[in-house]
Amino acid sequence: MTDTETFCRAAAALLGPRGFTRDVDTMEPWLTDWRGRYTGMALGLASPTSTIEVAQFVELCANHRVPIVPQGGNSGMSGGATPDPDGTSVILSLRRMAKIRSFDPDSEQITCDAGVVLQTLHETAAEKGLRFPLTLGGKGSATIGGLISTNAGGTQVLRHGTMRAQVLGLEAVLADGSVFSNLVPLKKDNRGFDLKQMLIGSEGTLGIVTAATLRLLPDIADRRVVWVGLENLTQAGALLRHCEAAAGIALEGFEVLPAHCLDAVLDYLPDARAPLTSPHPWYALIELVATRGAADRLDQLTETVFTEAMERELLADAVIASSEQQAEDFWQLRESISPAERAIGPAMQHDISVPVDRMPDFVDSVSPEIEHAFPGTLALGFGHLGDGNIHYHVLAPAGVIPGEWEAGDGKAISAMVHDRVTEFGGSISAEHGIGRMKRDELGRLGDPVALGMMRAVKQALDPQGILNPGKLVPLAPSAAST
Repeated sequence: MTDTETFCRAAAALLGPRGFTRDVDTMEPWLTDWRGRYTGMALGLASPTSTIEVAQFVELCANHRVPIVPQGGNSGMSGGATPDPDGTSVILSLRRMAKIRSFDPDSEQITCDAGVVLQTLHETAAEKGLRFPLTLGGKGSATIGGLISTNAGGTQVLRHGTMRAQVLGLEAVLADGSVFSNLVPLKKDNRGFDLKQMLIGSEGTLGIVTAATLRLLPDIADRRVVWVGLENLTQAGALLRHCEAAAGIALEGFEVLPAHCLDAVLDYLPDARAPLTSPHPWYALIELVATRGAADRLDQLTETVFTEAMERELLADAVIASSEQQAEDFWQLRESISPAERAIGPAMQHDISVPVDRMPDFVDSVSPEIEHAFPGTLALGFGHLGDGNIHYHVLAPAGVIPGEWEAGDGKAISAMVHDRVTEFGGSISAEHGIGRMKRDELGRLGDPVALGMMRAVKQALDPQGILNPGKLVPLAPSAAST
């Protein structure tokens, strides 16, 4: 019996027929990333149901030196949950770990397994008049463990921060099968390193998140969603600063998109309608919210904020959603941009951030540079202007062969974008993680001292290199050249 057969028999004995499979058809949906850019092979698919089973399985993998690729909803954007093509890894799925372990509405805290889907968490919190203050377009498939591992963002980061800010406690299995358990939240705990923060955003390279204690907030009592027409991104920046000053903590979200993105969505969604009667070069989607006790003042606040903005010529036109359904329709326009553009054709998609006040300059200066250097392309940005994060897409010229274009001009375009982001003092990954897609670029552009620290932590916690190999952590220069 080969070592591989020995390992697989032991895994099947440990997890049972539902917990470990080598069936090709069963594994097939989980071997390709959400964007369809990476496809790999796997020895098997492990689906444990408890932290104990995860720990025992990881220890088995460590003993046999079998690499592990942790996976949540497989909705990541950077190829961070896809196995390599060599087929030597196992996929460790957390989807069967989907229990709410405890829920204390009075303390506004919930503890859940890593496999709980974000939408389920939203619905559970809402039953008690609470909410989890992070959402995104993939809420129906994204899992809590995956969101923590990638430090996901979303449309509410402006007010509430990324996933990192929502985690009060964490449980994770380390590379040797030991369990790091820090689920009980303490407001003051000064016992050295905040180890849970080191695991958040580590993309499964330092440990496998199995559970978390998360903060909740009182549910909003009411909201006002406003669609705004703008002349340019500079005007959007001025409007953002006005809303921050005039609305204060009521400002929940501030998204921007150019006319091309709206047009693409209107073509993609058969029943969609443009919110404004006249077209504009840019648009903003703005949400103001009120909690209990402040809802009766929301209409007045909204009217004041946008009347003053109109008087100061900070916008060209605006419409306030007249119903909850219309508010949802406005948000659907924003959340449908990525699939609408994917339907048009290939594009190089960049998840970047620069200082908020420099974002208009970045888009206005870099887009013409890209389009001049690569004729026929269209460069555009949309997304979370309020926190300095936009999704910067460069659409391919008509008629290209997708794979060839992405490997040729597409790769050169991304390098150019990342170079310019770095020059602007920004980040090549704002909320989607590094994964496989950006690992080499991080190695090329990252601070050498920071990269050395990352490699040292990885070596200390995963000396065999079995946790999500080839993701996030760039190779040292000597290793990369061999």
